Amino acid sequence: METNKEIESFIEQWPESPERNREMFQKLYDFLKQLNGGAVEFHARPGITYSLRGVPEGESEYALFVMVDVIEDQPRWLSICFYENLVTDPEGRGDSVPGGLLGEDGICFDAETYDEELLSYLCERIGEACRASVG
Repeated sequence: METNKEIESFIEQWPESPERNREMFQKLYDFLKQLNGGAVEFHARPGITYSLRGVPEGESEYALFVMVDVIEDQPRWLSICFYENLVTDPEGRGDSVPGGLLGEDGICFDAETYDEELLSYLCERIGEACRASVG
């Protein structure tokens, strides 16, 4: 529960902006909290990035199945990354990042503004990655 308090405090202190990235982050966090088979971790590196991680519950060869980074820029934006072998990208929205996710090949999606369609697409990918990480 301490992790949840830390995340919620971070969200409360994040000023709203026209890009609505705080809202996008909040909805991704809410989705992760209700996901069966996954837990949530939070890694804060103030001034650099804040990382929300979906981690498999139980045994898995994967340390995480999704990483949602808040990139400290003006304005803040989100980078949502997966291990490349855990997700599909049927619409080709992501960018391949060789060795970019904890040393493994990843696929990342950038969210610079709130986008309901992208949010839905990302939640599908998160569910897919969670299932694959414990499968």
